[in-house]
Amino acid sequence: MDGVLVRRFTIPMLLLTTLGSLMIHPVVLAQTAWEEDGWLRTSYAKDRLEAGDEFGCYGVPGLSWFNDPGAVASACRTYIEQRLNASKWGVAPLSTYTPNTLTMVEHQRVASQGFTVHGDNTGLADTAWHDADDVPVDVWEWYNLGRRGGSLEQGVASVEQLEREIAQGGLINLYWIGRINDATVRHDREVLALLDESPNVWLTTWGEAWSSWSGKRCFEHEHELQSNNTSSTLVFRPLDTSTCRSVSENLPWNVPLTWMIDVGGAEVTSVVGRNELPSIEQERNTMEGWWQQEDGTVLVSVLNGHEVNIQIGEVISEYDILGQTEFWNNHTAAVTVAGHQTTDLFKWSKRFLEDTNFRFTWLVQPRSADGEQAWIPYAVFGVGIITTTSMLFILGREGLGPMARWMRGKTWENMPSQSMDERSLDAPSDREA
Repeated sequence: MDGVLVRRFTIPMLLLTTLGSLMIHPVVLAQTAWEEDGWLRTSYAKDRLEAGDEFGCYGVPGLSWFNDPGAVASACRTYIEQRLNASKWGVAPLSTYTPNTLTMVEHQRVASQGFTVHGDNTGLADTAWHDADDVPVDVWEWYNLGRRGGSLEQGVASVEQLEREIAQGGLINLYWIGRINDATVRHDREVLALLDESPNVWLTTWGEAWSSWSGKRCFEHEHELQSNNTSSTLVFRPLDTSTCRSVSENLPWNVPLTWMIDVGGAEVTSVVGRNELPSIEQERNTMEGWWQQEDGTVLVSVLNGHEVNIQIGEVISEYDILGQTEFWNNHTAAVTVAGHQTTDLFKWSKRFLEDTNFRFTWLVQPRSADGEQAWIPYAVFGVGIITTTSMLFILGREGLGPMARWMRGKTWENMPSQSMDERSLDAPSDREA
């Protein structure tokens, strides 16, 4: 009896589970609703990475932020990771667009996929950089990154507004979309000129800015002074420890952080790590290097785990590690430009190739499938239903599955009845009677 029940229900349940997976797992159908941006697999995208751009998430056609934000974040992360790194500093993407309709619980589901920066103006009560004084303290405040400085779009951008924001300081986040349908959106060259002429601005990306902020939550380091008769060498080592990384669940990229060191006004002649570090005076893009301010303070930007030797042109006996600057290279303001809904990297970015200082956070999204292919998800779903129903019908005729009882009833109804005068072979004959 048990064997019959197993046979009767195992196969039908397997078929029902297969059909159910199509209905409850939207990624199966969504993958046929879009086509990839082929530029993400090319050397062109790698050149953008080397230049300092970042790749984050915007969305996936066929999946809804409203219905299942976790599924959108998971699918979009996979879409990026299967094609390229998110940054030259890290593999996994950190940044994503989110609409202003999600709850904190839903933002946490998105964050569980590794996305630490959600933007912009997402509607949550906790915020990060909505103005110059809105300095984030907790991780979840980055789930509502502000939009400051306006747009990069011509006719919408405001040079005066951007000047005010730069003067106030903090992180400034500009909005940009390269195309609307087939129409190219023109950018404002005056905005780019202003940023190019502003000396105290760090041009960065969402993930870089968050990783730099996160690095300040744990800043273990070692140092020692070595001297001879004519000079001194300060050996400085910012540590990259598992304890430090675990503070932020190993998510931050290891980006150069800027340290301030007081050497008593002595002149520093060079800083040597694995190679001699370049001067980064007036540099505005994240890199390793050093320079000495007019007050004698030495600024050293270096990755955690990299040891540097600071060569001092005279013998000193005292020094002080003052700590880290708020922004890289001690800039007073940071500027990011987020390229929303980037479905074609080349068309979105080609106009900025000559503007070598600017860094973009490209929030990418696959292109929606052409009209000729839009029917495919529905066809897949329909075929799944028809195939499963047909198999249940066939199994029902064999006496298996939930349709067996109905099929058995139909069989008896259609079977011809014995005529009244027909004798059974087993009935006794009249002679025997």
